[in-house]
Amino acid sequence: MKFVKPNRIQTLGFLYSMPFIILAWVYILYDERIFSDWRIWAISFPLLYGIGVVSWFMHYQYDHYVISRFPSLEQTAQRISWKSLVNLVVMTPSGLFILLVYDWFHILGYELERIDLLYAYLIGLAVNIMFETLWEVLYIIDKYKESATEQEMMEKLHLEQEFDNLKQKVNPHFLFNCFNTLSSLISEDKKLAEEFLDELSKVYRYLLRNNESGMSTVEQEVNFIQSYYQLLKTRHGESFQMHVKIDNGFMLYELPALSLQLLVENAVKHNVVSKQEPIALTITSTEDGYLVIENNLVKKINKPESTGIGLINIREKYRLLRRYDVRINELENRFVVVLPLIPGLS
Repeated sequence: MKFVKPNRIQTLGFLYSMPFIILAWVYILYDERIFSDWRIWAISFPLLYGIGVVSWFMHYQYDHYVISRFPSLEQTAQRISWKSLVNLVVMTPSGLFILLVYDWFHILGYELERIDLLYAYLIGLAVNIMFETLWEVLYIIDKYKESATEQEMMEKLHLEQEFDNLKQKVNPHFLFNCFNTLSSLISEDKKLAEEFLDELSKVYRYLLRNNESGMSTVEQEVNFIQSYYQLLKTRHGESFQMHVKIDNGFMLYELPALSLQLLVENAVKHNVVSKQEPIALTITSTEDGYLVIENNLVKKINKPESTGIGLINIREKYRLLRRYDVRINELENRFVVVLPLIPGLS
């Protein structure tokens, strides 16, 4: 049989409680003599301590066996039921053994009395209840901590998986649109196509490098969106205009990666981009930590087929962050999106 070493808390609990348990035992054995006969302490203290060590150690082994059979929080009732038997299989035999040893050898004149059996049983029961309650409470606390840690880890893995799924929907969509634009430019202006391709490589390099965690700082997103804006300027000239004004105090705040790119892309996709009525998009910050992305509406007569992936992804990413205060409003001549900024995630 392989024995298990008791942990530190249980060992200290035993060491600190044994003097009080021994005091109760010697009082049962010798009554008032414990205050006048020093031999009682000289003999009983090491003897009872030795028996107590063996009893406590076997008690712990039994507890460990029960825990190994019923380890989960859902099995607490079964575990407690089995542990209650320790008074029969460990404590009661230990108490009876002490009385028999003292009676058999007539240690300092002790003779067994029936009432001593009752007192011995009550001591064993009290000690058992005290230790079992303490150990079970500590075990339940540890299991709750372990369960909370596992739950937190599972939620983190779930968030990472959800972010990965959302990114897979965004990046191919973005690249597909850029390739469409590049295809058009090749036939119209090869030099402009080369410039566009150069900008595109810079932008996509950013995507591959900075979109791994699912989150970006405001500063990173603004720098990226400025590069993305250059792609649009190459294609549309002055027909698309963008102005960014964000308080420097929010530059280290975070938001889901590519959120700004998706909104800029939507503004171009769903509106007529012309010199007569240019699309003007602004990105500003509010004092209470929000980004406001706003553009005028010049809707296309023949609207392109829309899957709504962009706006849905933005809401989903914030939902995974337990932020439900994304606001999307389409007014008579303006489209406004308000995104909360997340502090301290880096």
